[in-house]
Amino acid sequence: MRNVLEAIIAARESGKDVVFTSLIETRGSTPQKPGATMLVYEDGSQVGTLGGGCVEAEVKRQALENLATRTSEVVSFQLNHDYGWDDGLICGGRMKMLISPVAAQTNLKYLQTTLELLQTGKGLTEAVLLDDSIGITGTQFLFDHNETFVTSSTGETPPRLVTENLPPLKLRPRPSVFKGVSYLPRLPLIKLIVVGAGHIGRQLTTYATDADFEVTVVDDREIYCNQENIPTAKNWVVGEFDEVLPNLKIDEQTYCVIVTRGHNHDEEALFHIIKRNPKFVGMIGSKRKIKLIFDDLIRNGIDAELLDRVRAPIGLEIGSQTVPEIAISIAAQLIQHRNCESNSALRKKNTPADSTSEACD
Repeated sequence: MRNVLEAIIAARESGKDVVFTSLIETRGSTPQKPGATMLVYEDGSQVGTLGGGCVEAEVKRQALENLATRTSEVVSFQLNHDYGWDDGLICGGRMKMLISPVAAQTNLKYLQTTLELLQTGKGLTEAVLLDDSIGITGTQFLFDHNETFVTSSTGETPPRLVTENLPPLKLRPRPSVFKGVSYLPRLPLIKLIVVGAGHIGRQLTTYATDADFEVTVVDDREIYCNQENIPTAKNWVVGEFDEVLPNLKIDEQTYCVIVTRGHNHDEEALFHIIKRNPKFVGMIGSKRKIKLIFDDLIRNGIDAELLDRVRAPIGLEIGSQTVPEIAISIAAQLIQHRNCESNSALRKKNTPADSTSEACD
């Protein structure tokens, strides 16, 4: 979404008229899920995608019509044979799109504010009205990571119904529709500390960054722990592990992965990390190596119950052998924990009964 918003602002600053389209509700099988966005220019070019194919072409056609009339509206699409004839693929689902020409100053201000909140990495939630009985269909309301109302696309304040049912970002909710309101959360970036800047650490950082983790890489070798070697990291911390790890910010929301070049460094890193009560901690290695490290840590005063929390050996079992495969298995476990295990009971408790949100199996 960020690239779409940046393109919108650049277009408006240069005087170009554009149309912002956002997928706000889906039912059944669809090429994209709620939250997908696309920007359409007057010449028919675009930034972002709704999955391609006929339905994207139809959204673009509708967007250009709305650009001519300067009207915003919510449009429904049934993904039947009308949108599958060209490639033989018929999803069978339904999509609702918000199609909004970016011309009014209030509308542009709303998008600029949305981009500013996205850039903080703390998350936000958009609420879009789908029912005229609540307010004007297509009206967007923006809330920050504290669930505080910030602004709207029309300058209006949100109806009570909208704020009462706003899903808490701390539960990492999925897009949902409840009582005529589409809730589109943009989840906060999760802080991940990767201890070890070798081949696996570098590859893992790339995958984790693409999956919306904000990665800090830690190593005692500056030749590896730097922006040129690992360009996708957010931060690079160089120093002896026993000096830098005790001073690194690690809290109950931090994810930590230990993939150093040797057993001694792994043990040293785990000694300093496990006492900080991170959200997730995992360590690479064979079962024999892990047992030796755990036994040694217990002898050095680390509670065995703390070590029970360590995912070791880290990574989902996919038969990994190469560095990319190992990194993928680790990234997959991080995503699984973030999306499915973390706060799962609270999420189920707080998911409205008629919500279209999908739960992890």
